[in-house]
Amino acid sequence: MTVSPALPLPDQARRTDPRPDRPCVTELRLSAFAGHRRAGFTLGPLTLFTGPSGSGKSRALQAYEALARLGAGVDLAEAFGDPVSCVPEGARPDAQRRRGFRIGCTADGPQGPVRLDVAVQAEPELRIVGERLTSGGLVLLETALRDPQRAVVQAAWHTAGSAPVTRGPLPDDRLGTALLPLRVAGTTDGQRRVLAAAEQMVVALRSVFVCDPGPRWMRAPVPLGAGRLLRGCDNLAEVLWRTRAECGRRHALLAAAVGAGCAGRVVDLLSERLDDGTVRALLDRGDGLLTPLGLLGDGELRYVALALVLLTGPGVLAVDPVGEVPAALQTLTVLVDGFDRCMDRRQARELLELAARMCQRGHIRLVGAVSEVSWAAGVDGVTVVDLSP
Repeated sequence: MTVSPALPLPDQARRTDPRPDRPCVTELRLSAFAGHRRAGFTLGPLTLFTGPSGSGKSRALQAYEALARLGAGVDLAEAFGDPVSCVPEGARPDAQRRRGFRIGCTADGPQGPVRLDVAVQAEPELRIVGERLTSGGLVLLETALRDPQRAVVQAAWHTAGSAPVTRGPLPDDRLGTALLPLRVAGTTDGQRRVLAAAEQMVVALRSVFVCDPGPRWMRAPVPLGAGRLLRGCDNLAEVLWRTRAECGRRHALLAAAVGAGCAGRVVDLLSERLDDGTVRALLDRGDGLLTPLGLLGDGELRYVALALVLLTGPGVLAVDPVGEVPAALQTLTVLVDGFDRCMDRRQARELLELAARMCQRGHIRLVGAVSEVSWAAGVDGVTVVDLSP
């Protein structure tokens, strides 16, 4: 287990060694975001944020999720539901009554470390006022708000052709990096470098599944649908109906994992179709004994849901992967606020060990927040970011 203190990182981008084949976010920067100032966090394949209440664990995950949504092409208002709450505490408005926040990340991959930094104005109007994409010390894209009366920023991207840069307007409510494939022709080596770096960043950001299992909703029978697990895992029974039929091997692994984390004997997980067409989930205890999942405790239900997430993939989760990039070249990142919520120490450790095994394979990464982390001692491959004062 590696402990990573919450200290400002050096300006240069960090790179894991060896360079990952699949793009992934290896650093989260909160230059000025809510209670965080000049903070940078190194992210490993399995990272846990820990610290007392109010230390900023949830805020760090919120910033990561917002960057992921911007990378997927959503507008600012959708990525930040309450942007004013993201402004650093105590920040005073300037002469034009403007206040905002700054976040960023580094995505490592075949192109090496690529840095993205974004400045957002939250008041009086929500807009991106500055963005910078860099690689190897070279600025590939830079935007700035020149005319507050227009809903655009002036952008300049690397060309390395007859002119060193190309300039043009971009909307101020979208991430420019995600729009570059629509604006850059790719006819020069410089333009191709810009496109490759932008693609690496977008691929690293987009494949994110935010998971917050809600035991209250998981207890009720649900109708059959698309079979893709929702953020709150309230359709768990429907997904189990699908996975048991489509992938017996992974379902067997899930049953074994659930048996390790739930009280009593567990030999299988079942989904039973009821007369009204809905399905409910059951634990098969053996010898004909079946326990509806609705009778389990909150900790057991969260454990079952998170184990399912770790043992499945984008085809079963409600995520938006990059369709034009093969799945083998993408890494799913799972964000879990309250990874150990409602669980006892044994359950939390069993789940963490499962996560460590899955993350070691390289097709999944996990960033979670926990109230305390002493129960994780000795688990290999875990990076702990301690936000304690």
